[in-house]
Amino acid sequence: MQTLESNKKTNLENSIDLPDFTTDSYKDAYSRINAIVIEGEQEAHDNYISLATLIPNELEELTKLAKMELKHKRGFTACGRNLGVQADMIFAKEFFSKLHGNFQVALSNGKTTTCLLIQAILIEAFAISAYHVYIRVADPFAKKITQGVVKDEYLHLNYGQEWLKENLATCKDELMEANKVNLPLIKKMLDQVSEDASVLAMDREELMEEFMIAYQDTLLEIGLDNREIARMAMAAIV
Repeated sequence: MQTLESNKKTNLENSIDLPDFTTDSYKDAYSRINAIVIEGEQEAHDNYISLATLIPNELEELTKLAKMELKHKRGFTACGRNLGVQADMIFAKEFFSKLHGNFQVALSNGKTTTCLLIQAILIEAFAISAYHVYIRVADPFAKKITQGVVKDEYLHLNYGQEWLKENLATCKDELMEANKVNLPLIKKMLDQVSEDASVLAMDREELMEEFMIAYQDTLLEIGLDNREIARMAMAAIV
């Protein structure tokens, strides 16, 4: 028997007007959004493999997380194929270029905290929030794929969260400095795709709100206090 809350949720979902997945405008926007999620999963795979060089005792776990990202990539590639859309991978590589560059610099300098913030916190929170918003307006095939992916992404977010929590006493300064540099990039990335997201019936303000909630909840779990979290969140207001 459904609860009142689940009935309300079902009614809300049923009331959402889905976009027309067959229009040229939808497919054009989807070519970039789909490319972003495909490239994002590939970046995540590569980043977790790289993190294993910084945390060698976690090689098995990080390799498992990396393999999951490749599975996600295959799923999202199938989503594009299902709609007859060719993903714009050139756009997607440029889209991730600044975060990618910052991760590589941190990696070369052995900055595990910065690498984890970028991949396991920022990118994973970004992905989870975007997937939650997208699921409500996705075509049936993509909805099923994305629901499965979200469950896995929480495992990845949790990995970074737990490592930073255990090492907070020694990594807090680096965490806050890395946040100052990289959190503004997330806002710029959202702004960059806001028009395409709108064509897919995804609201920019809702995307940013979902991301900030997920991000701040994670910082709270890591062990930062409300004042520190507020100071870190201010970096997004640029």
